[in-house]
Amino acid sequence: MKIQQIRMDDYPGERAPRDVWRLTSNPLRSLEPGEVSVALHTVSLDPGMKGWITNKRSYMPPVKPGAVMRAFGVGEVMESRAESLVPGDWVTGFTGVQTHGVYKATQLSKIDCSLASPETFLSGLGMTGYTGYFGMSDLGKPTASDTVVVSAASGAVGSIAAQVAKLAGARVIGIAGGPVKADYLTDTLGLDAAIDYKNEDVSARLRKTCPDGIDLYFDNVGGDILSDVLGQMNYRGRVVVCGGISQYGGNMDVQGPSNFLSVVTHSLTIQGFTMRDYMHRIPEALEWLSGAWKSDQLIFREHLIHGIERFPDAFEMLFTGQNHGKLLLKIN
Repeated sequence: MKIQQIRMDDYPGERAPRDVWRLTSNPLRSLEPGEVSVALHTVSLDPGMKGWITNKRSYMPPVKPGAVMRAFGVGEVMESRAESLVPGDWVTGFTGVQTHGVYKATQLSKIDCSLASPETFLSGLGMTGYTGYFGMSDLGKPTASDTVVVSAASGAVGSIAAQVAKLAGARVIGIAGGPVKADYLTDTLGLDAAIDYKNEDVSARLRKTCPDGIDLYFDNVGGDILSDVLGQMNYRGRVVVCGGISQYGGNMDVQGPSNFLSVVTHSLTIQGFTMRDYMHRIPEALEWLSGAWKSDQLIFREHLIHGIERFPDAFEMLFTGQNHGKLLLKIN
């Protein structure tokens, strides 16, 4: 059986990532004991992928040149030589960007597709949902007396984090790019205000929408927006750093916030994290997220691109903001 994969030829360095992708075709190898073959249904496109194709020290080792591009995926087990999984089971894990794959059963987690569609386990009920949940609830700890600001608030992680804060009773302001995304934050997610960073002065709008200052900031972007928010944080405010997508395009020369001394003058707490810190607590997040979603307290949104050959286009969308919701690549 022939399968297709997206491979990375070499680290892009200063080149555009589009130049390093290659669509390949290889036979599916035979299974060894403890392994399963999986037909991939959907794979996830995540900003962290930019770091995975950079030969620098990070929370995960980089993808090696010539290897299948790393990605979370969901798919159906087609053949099994493992006791824990049988054909017809649906699973998720680090599958790579490919149409089919062979994996150790211990590297995959079984999912219940009677609860939700397969792609939902890559969005609100997957790693992005878990990230938004733990980052906001476990680190941010929002309360009803807090003013909370979330950047990239219409994105996959930010939208979950913002809704978690709102459900805790906080006053929540979301930052997003463009009027459509800003309207989504207030009209659909029910946030208290939205700031369109592409068309508005972020610092001025923060002063207007947060007249009593900011108690908690959930940061997905870094850069100038982080500087704007730091300048308006309250004494003993908290900053949860989930990502810095504004810096990913120039990761050879990443810049810190210009007013970092606000951390000292306002006794701020800054905590960064990745899901590596919370893998052992995934069942807790899944229970909370699925319960809130089924009771219509939580909204998920996915943006699907169809066809493995569209991976280069989908990857670029991560950094241009063209997607609306969790960006996914439908494989089969």
